[in-house]
Amino acid sequence: MLAGPGQLFLSLQTRRGPTDCSSTPTVARSATDDFNHGVVLSSRPLRSNEVFQVRIDKMVDKWAGSIEIGVTTHNPAYLQLPSTMTNLRSGTWMMTGNGVMHNGTTILDEYGHNLDRLKAGDTVGVVRKEDGSLHFFVNGVAQGPAAWNIPPSVYAVVDLYGQAAQATIMDDMVDFLPLPEDSSEGPTAMSPGSPCSVGGACTTNDLRFHHLHGTNAVITNGGRTALRQNCRSEFNDAIVISNRCLRDGELFEIIIQKMVDRWSGSIEAGVTAIRPDELEFPNTMTDIDYDTWMLSGTAIMQDGNTMRNNYGCDLDSLTTGSRIGMMRSASGDLHYYINGVDQGVACTGLPSEVYAVIDLYGQCVQVSITSSSGPLDNSLCTSNITEKSFPIHSPVAGVAHRLHIKHGKNVVLLGDGCQGVRVGGYAHGIVFSAKELKADELFEVRIDEVDEQWCGSLHIGLTTLAPPELPSCPLSGLSPSLPQLRTKVTWLLCGSEVRRNGVLQRQNYGCSLDRLTVGNRVGVKRCSDDTMHIFIDGEDMGPAATAVAKQNVYAVLDLYGRITAVSIVSSSLIEDMESVKAPSLSSDSCSEGEEDCTPVREAGTEPCALVPTVMAFLENHGKNIQLSNQNLTAARVSSYNQGLLVTAQPLACQQLFQFQIDRLNPSWTSSLSLGVIGHSPDRLNFPSTACCLKRSAWLLQRDSIFHNSLKICENYGPNLDTCPEGTVLGLLVDASSCLHLYVNGMDQGVTIVKDSVPAVGGENGETRCQGDMEKADMVDGIKESVCWTPPPEINPNKTCEYQALCSRFKDLLTLPDGYFDEDAKYNLCYCESCHKLRGDEAYYKRGEPPRDYALPFGWCRFALRIKPHCEVSNALKKWHIAYHGTSAEGPNGYSEPEENSAPGREVPKVRLSPTMRYSGMELFAPKVQFQDPRSHRSHQAQVGFQVCVRPGSYKVGPQTLGHSEPLDPRFSNSEIEWITKEQGGTLLYGLLIRVE
Repeated sequence: MLAGPGQLFLSLQTRRGPTDCSSTPTVARSATDDFNHGVVLSSRPLRSNEVFQVRIDKMVDKWAGSIEIGVTTHNPAYLQLPSTMTNLRSGTWMMTGNGVMHNGTTILDEYGHNLDRLKAGDTVGVVRKEDGSLHFFVNGVAQGPAAWNIPPSVYAVVDLYGQAAQATIMDDMVDFLPLPEDSSEGPTAMSPGSPCSVGGACTTNDLRFHHLHGTNAVITNGGRTALRQNCRSEFNDAIVISNRCLRDGELFEIIIQKMVDRWSGSIEAGVTAIRPDELEFPNTMTDIDYDTWMLSGTAIMQDGNTMRNNYGCDLDSLTTGSRIGMMRSASGDLHYYINGVDQGVACTGLPSEVYAVIDLYGQCVQVSITSSSGPLDNSLCTSNITEKSFPIHSPVAGVAHRLHIKHGKNVVLLGDGCQGVRVGGYAHGIVFSAKELKADELFEVRIDEVDEQWCGSLHIGLTTLAPPELPSCPLSGLSPSLPQLRTKVTWLLCGSEVRRNGVLQRQNYGCSLDRLTVGNRVGVKRCSDDTMHIFIDGEDMGPAATAVAKQNVYAVLDLYGRITAVSIVSSSLIEDMESVKAPSLSSDSCSEGEEDCTPVREAGTEPCALVPTVMAFLENHGKNIQLSNQNLTAARVSSYNQGLLVTAQPLACQQLFQFQIDRLNPSWTSSLSLGVIGHSPDRLNFPSTACCLKRSAWLLQRDSIFHNSLKICENYGPNLDTCPEGTVLGLLVDASSCLHLYVNGMDQGVTIVKDSVPAVGGENGETRCQGDMEKADMVDGIKESVCWTPPPEINPNKTCEYQALCSRFKDLLTLPDGYFDEDAKYNLCYCESCHKLRGDEAYYKRGEPPRDYALPFGWCRFALRIKPHCEVSNALKKWHIAYHGTSAEGPNGYSEPEENSAPGREVPKVRLSPTMRYSGMELFAPKVQFQDPRSHRSHQAQVGFQVCVRPGSYKVGPQTLGHSEPLDPRFSNSEIEWITKEQGGTLLYGLLIRVE
């Protein structure tokens, strides 16, 4: 129920002059003379469920503190008003700052949004519910119950304190939404710059994300979009929840808009009966041990415990563009929907009031709520003007402009490219127009959000730098701010200064951009006379720059400092309709109209990038690194680590990358490491040292070679710790994909034969050099030649005779070729010679949580074919490794190894072990005699499986063979046998063969 048209302020002047009893919807005080004595009350008592809301019209920055709002039982006609309402000691409840006070005493701390941070245009409200509870609103968002047992006849009271100078009652349907049935939940969040605040009221039953959420979550797009900030350094603490309970049969559906491949695990979805204002958001929702039902991967979990495995869908296998929906039926059943398809009943017996919950965990970074029927609908309001169809208040007829998909690394694009949001830091917020501007075409944006913790403001201008020519997004190599963008000619306005390629051209131009705030519009136009004009709120500030290029000019903005979000409000010309066609939601690379997009190169294709003439270091680096000399020089400025560097360009085939050691620090021991990584450094969260790189990394350190942090070779050649100042080191990948080290221009020979590495993370064109800049002087007395003559080249194709013998026995098993991985490089021999040559450790850890397993020394492993979705979902990394012994006739009776099912022995349970010293015993893996078809000699062979086991699907128990002596030094005999009965709890990973 809204405040009726008769609800006005009762004008009671509290200081100068007599009190009069006139009524007015707007009230102001002389804010420059005094900071208090601004108390006003409603002209009549509030009705039950009647929302009393005011808008802040004017503020001053002379005082501390701001508006306060609440209710009082005192009749204003008989009340001697105090200087500030919190001085009243009876019958008064006030929200002040972010706390609640009753009769001048604080009863709630950290209650809701801090009123001291509000700006002109923001709204605050109060309502007394029928049950006697008191609720406050900030910008239309309910802050939850603040007090109980409020008397029925109370007056609304507003205290224009401190910075708040003028306020107006909002009693229009457009200005505020009805309160929903659930008293703790408010309507859609409405900031002054949101489309809903200008385009009409939102529907009352429209689901949104609640304003309360996990630490790393960010809610944007009017409550329709949720994302996890710092997604490459944080993988959890990003729980979001619906703004109200789900109705019976109501579908809550979201679409996955962005994912990263850095983490294992992905989105989790479910429902909870815990109210958002009562929920202490944990790291992940499966940590909650009451009133919560979640789907994690394929497991249905209730209160943190798995109650069902192998549900009809696997959330870990979903990708960008996938839709996930949840529905509570009238009978209390929970259903999940994947891309609109009902996956069946997940669980039963749900309470009547549950909230939808999304956990942006692991790989899943950003989701948006869809329309509950049919295709995605991004409309935020009931108005026909929406972000998808046309921006609000577009001053030019035509098709909405868009932002280009290439942008700064801290920017997220929303609303089909109509909105840009900086989600972290104060810089790296550069965005471009999707198309070059035509003559006399205005590109204009509206400021949606500001963050007062930063100084500086928006930068805007024109550039000849074509975004399609930039590397793939996110652009960590793009300049952190627009004044530093000098690779092509750029004209821009910073504050009130006009600059060309960072050089000051004129001062005191027009209105300073530093004064912009939420709701202001700013635009740039390239006029037909080759001048650049800046527009502020539609007003032309005149020519800012001359001699602007006639063609290939793009609008460019920098969401810098205070300005964190903008929305486009301009449109392209009608004749350019087709060229600005909105990008597809399922596309994460290019818009449909983009002709210059760089296609994604499939694995195995030849690199086509031109070899750059100058290699430079990437601006994304270890935190102790300082770059200079146009990113050609790097120095570690503190400590002994955090000095990781990567080249800004990929290392092309046959391209020699060289650098010189300029200075060593004798305070430390050890020295630099260098090598290559096989994945984009834009996705790399730099560890403290290069040795911590565990994916697609080949590294030279001292005189050893490391692959994914594991040592694979010693005594390779020159000891890098002995390199003095002035040494020139280099790396080159030859045409055969072999890595060469160069010292002072001399090739030291092949360090790594890439095709022989078991797990290759990228092609040559994707390989990038990196150096760990840990510099130290040489140890006194060591005089070692830096250059080293390589030994005769070893034939990389030489085959182990034991592996060949095991392979011939495998052929005698007559297993279909389709059971095995086509890539033979994943077949590993664990004979004594092979595993020592690789430098294998005896034990490793795998899974979540990590668990030890032993390598099967003495056996030969043949990789089995795995379903692609298992590789995509990182199941192999999240599950534990175990072994299962079987008979030589057993493999033919098993289900296809690609199936996610337990081995099909005719027994009710499956015995596994983390070591083949137990699973390989003759009772489990009986020996069979065979004749080698090549040598015609008789041998005995055993067979087993390497198995991936889902954590939690097995029980750990003692060995059942009666042995008293330890079977494996790492594992106790009381914990060496694992038992599983769960269908789908294991995944056949490799066939193991041992021949005597």
